[in-house]
Amino acid sequence: MKYILFIMALGLAVNVSAQTDVQHTPHGATYRVFTHSTGDKIKVNDVITFDFIQKTDKDSILMSSFITGNKGKAQVLPIEGLKDIAEVNLMEVFPNLALNDSVEVKIPTDSVFKGHDAQRPAFFPKGSNLVFVLKVEKIQSLNDAIAERNAEMEKAKAEEAKLQANEAVAAAAYIASHKLVLKTTPSGLKYVITKPSLKLKPQKGDTLLVNYAGRGLDDKVFDSSIESIAKASGLNQPGRTYEPYEVIVGAGGVIPGWDEGLLLLNEGSKATFVIPSSLAYGAQGMGAIAPFSTLVFDLELVKVKPVKHPVVAKPAVKKPVHKKYPVKKKS
Repeated sequence: MKYILFIMALGLAVNVSAQTDVQHTPHGATYRVFTHSTGDKIKVNDVITFDFIQKTDKDSILMSSFITGNKGKAQVLPIEGLKDIAEVNLMEVFPNLALNDSVEVKIPTDSVFKGHDAQRPAFFPKGSNLVFVLKVEKIQSLNDAIAERNAEMEKAKAEEAKLQANEAVAAAAYIASHKLVLKTTPSGLKYVITKPSLKLKPQKGDTLLVNYAGRGLDDKVFDSSIESIAKASGLNQPGRTYEPYEVIVGAGGVIPGWDEGLLLLNEGSKATFVIPSSLAYGAQGMGAIAPFSTLVFDLELVKVKPVKHPVVAKPAVKKPVHKKYPVKKKS
């Protein structure tokens, strides 16, 4: 909706200001200001926030702050060294803009790819332009921008601490309600081996085949390598081949809780891992897994495929040195 409103407003500005003069920068960019605000112009050491659309001459959008998933976020930019510009860029245009100004800027791609023509994409032929359409949403002093950023960081830290506390309470409640008796590693991984085995124990770098079912603290299964569990849980996984998952343990190809926990098992053993978010998907989450989510996995280490591990030489044992003392001669 914001994108549509911006385009509509820009279209109106273009129609009203159809005769807007095209301006040229010293280094070859051209620009048209569609709105002329009466406020102060952008200065060196200001920090500006602006929405933008980046496109080709043929209106193919390359990037936009209006489109979620396509860097869909207004850009924040400190304005530095306006007098020392040595190439064509937006910094040449910003000093001519004020708050709420909208502008179209065309930057010749011949200057962008000068000396790097092999990297020029097909949609930017010689003589074409990289086009920006942008609107200045905020102008701040550097100190004000820093203060705002610090306040946002403190707010985020407080919110993160609250979510982590909630996670710990929820995990404790889950463990108690399921009557789990768990061991805890120094990293925070909680686990119980439900079926011990005396078979081969994996080492870092070995390839493992693992069957698993992963669930949240609400007991809802979000993934499984076992078809019967997936179907019983209502998982829709079209094209999924249900077979043990292959992982090189300790290589960082899985969440840290798995990398650590699998090394505690033996081939043929089963276990339950209760993995805190710090050893799973953390503050970012993953797909349907919310940020700061403790995950529960029931696993079976089906097979260990060991690699050839280097033989670690045992330190040489030094033999004790017996000092020889002179024997006193009998007189």
